[in-house]
Amino acid sequence: MTGNQNNALYVVGHVNPDTDSIAAAMGYAWLLQDQGHNAIPARAGHLNPQTTWVLNHLSIEPPVLLNDASPRFAAISHRLNTAAPEHPLREVWSIANRTGGVAPIVDSEGKPFGLVTVISLFDFLSRTVGSHPRREEMRIGELMDMPGREACDNTVPQFQANTRVRDALNRIMREERNEFWVVDDNGRYVGICRHREALNPPRMQLILVDHNEPGQAIGSIEDADIVEIVDHHRLGNSSTRMPIRFTVDVVGSTSTLIAERINDAGLSAPPELAGLLLAGLLSDTLILTSPTTTPRDHEIAERLGRWAFVVGSPLLGETVQSYGEKVVSAGTGLTTRKPEEIVSNDFKLYEAAGQNFGVAQVEVTSLVELDEHLEPLREALIKLRDAKGLNFAMLMVTDVVRGSSRLVLTSDVPALGGLPYPKLPDGTLRAQGVVSRKKQLLPALLGALEG
Repeated sequence: MTGNQNNALYVVGHVNPDTDSIAAAMGYAWLLQDQGHNAIPARAGHLNPQTTWVLNHLSIEPPVLLNDASPRFAAISHRLNTAAPEHPLREVWSIANRTGGVAPIVDSEGKPFGLVTVISLFDFLSRTVGSHPRREEMRIGELMDMPGREACDNTVPQFQANTRVRDALNRIMREERNEFWVVDDNGRYVGICRHREALNPPRMQLILVDHNEPGQAIGSIEDADIVEIVDHHRLGNSSTRMPIRFTVDVVGSTSTLIAERINDAGLSAPPELAGLLLAGLLSDTLILTSPTTTPRDHEIAERLGRWAFVVGSPLLGETVQSYGEKVVSAGTGLTTRKPEEIVSNDFKLYEAAGQNFGVAQVEVTSLVELDEHLEPLREALIKLRDAKGLNFAMLMVTDVVRGSSRLVLTSDVPALGGLPYPKLPDGTLRAQGVVSRKKQLLPALLGALEG
């Protein structure tokens, strides 16, 4: 995780992010930055093949990976001025005077050498002057000409910038000191953190896009402050510490909502970002054919196309339809990915009638592909169910060409006997005309489970 984390506002989508989740995070962060906020787009997991293709095609760097919302040492690190071990103590003293009595000594490789503190300085004077009459007559100037390394404490603990503060609290509590080193993955100096800040680190500020249920959010979200939610799914949010801006609207994608906000602000997204938002919209609506599609999605798709398909853009010459076909085809197929990757890439957790379950979705251009890969996919789905402690799991394999799906279940679930999908000889369910997990499959599942 990179970026300036102090006073940052992270815009992040759900775990197992899809293209809409990534596009919404990057689009909204761009708008917030234009409005003067220190907004950083983030992702809560690895990119799927479709999103990777879109970002590469548009030459856009992916957002930072946010593993969980627990504060890191980077958030409480202060990059104090430093001195080299051979620099005179007078230079070290000058730094300490401006930092509250602390001066980091860093070697030529940028790694911590030692920390000069009030206590280490007193120890140095005791060793150098002591109680000997002649030494007591040493002039201040002579002491200040000695190298700063002589006054260092070389036993100060180091913590990596990406380490969670709470994981190191026990050690910090045992230490009788006020300052600690913060280093990067290579052990190089990042800054200094103080004891009192480690005991009460600042809470991460989050804006959630494309989800509102805790089960789909990044880990340790209870350690963060959610300041806003922008979504187009059903409500399943947890309580917040204070009132927040909450937008859940009936459109086909969160990218639609973000593009509308950009337009309402009197702005136009840069061509590459417009192309990313359009990809998110077209992916979630299956090129505007999904039952979730609304007139607003059509209108915004046309506007994003005007922003994206311009001279100098990698999308020059495309149309909404031609670009949508490329986006959708980039995320389809079962042959090029491992079964474990297929069932976990777009996997969402739900709870209803005391049942905890998950539903994954993968897109193909023909359901014939499923016949060859059915058993490995079912085995991978069972392993995923057990790993997450769920009652059952389901894989929705969607034919984006013919607009239909087949459902793979980990086991027979008696409560799902009321689903309007016939069971085939191979154990899968045929969901004719069903392409939307959110608007078609999930309501049917919840209705069956809740009776």
